[in-house]
Amino acid sequence: MTVIFALFSVTFLFGKSESISRVDFPNGFIFGTASSAYQFEGAVNEGNKGDSIWDKFTRQPGKILDFSNANTAVDQYHRFKDDIVLMKDMGMDAYRFSISWSRIFPNGTGEPNPEGIQYYNNLIDALTEKGIEPYATLYHWDLPQMLEDRYGGLLSNQVINDFEEYAFTCFKAFGDRVKNWITFNEPHGIAIQGYNYGIQAPGRCSILGHFFCKKGKSSVEPYIVTHNILLAHAAAYHSYHCNFKESQRGQVGIALDAKWYEPISDVDEDKDAAGRAMDFGLGWFLDPLLLGNYPLSMQKLVAERLPVITSEVSQIIKGSLDFVGINHYTTLYARNDRTRIRKMILQDAMSDSAVITTSSKHGVPIGERGASSWLHVVPWGIRKLANYIKDKYGNPPVIITENGMDDSNRPHITIEKALQDHKRINYHRDYLSNLSAAIRQDKCDIRGYFVWSLLDNWEWNLGYTVRFGLYYVDFKNNLTRIPKASVKWFKNMLISKRELSYRLL
Repeated sequence: MTVIFALFSVTFLFGKSESISRVDFPNGFIFGTASSAYQFEGAVNEGNKGDSIWDKFTRQPGKILDFSNANTAVDQYHRFKDDIVLMKDMGMDAYRFSISWSRIFPNGTGEPNPEGIQYYNNLIDALTEKGIEPYATLYHWDLPQMLEDRYGGLLSNQVINDFEEYAFTCFKAFGDRVKNWITFNEPHGIAIQGYNYGIQAPGRCSILGHFFCKKGKSSVEPYIVTHNILLAHAAAYHSYHCNFKESQRGQVGIALDAKWYEPISDVDEDKDAAGRAMDFGLGWFLDPLLLGNYPLSMQKLVAERLPVITSEVSQIIKGSLDFVGINHYTTLYARNDRTRIRKMILQDAMSDSAVITTSSKHGVPIGERGASSWLHVVPWGIRKLANYIKDKYGNPPVIITENGMDDSNRPHITIEKALQDHKRINYHRDYLSNLSAAIRQDKCDIRGYFVWSLLDNWEWNLGYTVRFGLYYVDFKNNLTRIPKASVKWFKNMLISKRELSYRLL
């Protein structure tokens, strides 16, 4: 009775912020934060690291919104031990980080770099010493520049063998402690942002007649890149299962960026459009990986520009994952593109789906906006997405490998005000509530949730203009980490049932 009364008191004291907790998720459900090497580490010229395509991209004028770079970023290369203490203090179970390919192989191939291997050994050891489970991503967008120069990087099937060699090296060096591997992060983003629009590295496109990009073909290259990524992923997966699975007992997955697309009306053509939007987003990768071929809508609309998955290739790709990582942030409406004018003008991969997406319906936004124009707060979207994956793909194991929202980095706002990130608290509370419902009520097999991100960080072509972190990073004062209100919320939310009982008695 004392515990029940105390639980009521806690709910009353914390209000909405305690409406979701660890006990609303199954035993063994993993909570963590996520990061990437290029956005967090800094130290781009230390430890014998080679250049990546992002190092070159940031040196080109006009590519980064605030003209910044990630040469220092949040300096986790030197401060990882302190950052791990922050994770532990919050009660996080795991940390998802990425390994920089060009730290392991400065030239992309050849002899591994001992300094790079030692750095990640130190990071992994520090995590395990604190009881934080390491989740390692092998490729988070930072291809060695040498491979881009040598043969065109992801556009060449030579990258498949080089990635397999790199993955093998990492499995061998770190797999005794790392039991959860992610091959590629957001391959859809790589293909579209890097090869369709050219707004991210390596900056290839043709949609404006090479006005913005010097090289590229937006109607073809995204499909070639995706095909090579799928084959490279499968090669790494099979390498692990052949050489390391028996001794290391780990698992290998991939992290796919996935919006939910809601039909803007109940008319069949808009329902079909929403289905095509899912095909050209998530299905582009999950259909080959779980069903053995590209979606039929893609085969029809892309036609000869879509690489063919032969029966032999299908056998290699199909089933080549132990779990599906999902990076989910937002939801959009979808409607049929009847006129196809966009396709006629742009001649790019993004217009192939014959879908127009929008964030409003009859002038009403689908949800409150984050700092980034693409990010709208739509908590119910994550539940619909989870059920879509369950129903279409046979309920595979899923880990939410990224979820979060950003605030604007406004130079004139006080730090005290910036720390009161109640909008972020509400975001995570509501998304987690929908995720819990998907697990408990809908029986979706979801096993973990990673917040993007632990710290405010360098956000690719947006530079330092937005802040995703639970911890505020004072970029004007030695990169000091200061907890936002969301840190306290997560700390309370992550108290285990047992700890809560002890604290309340």
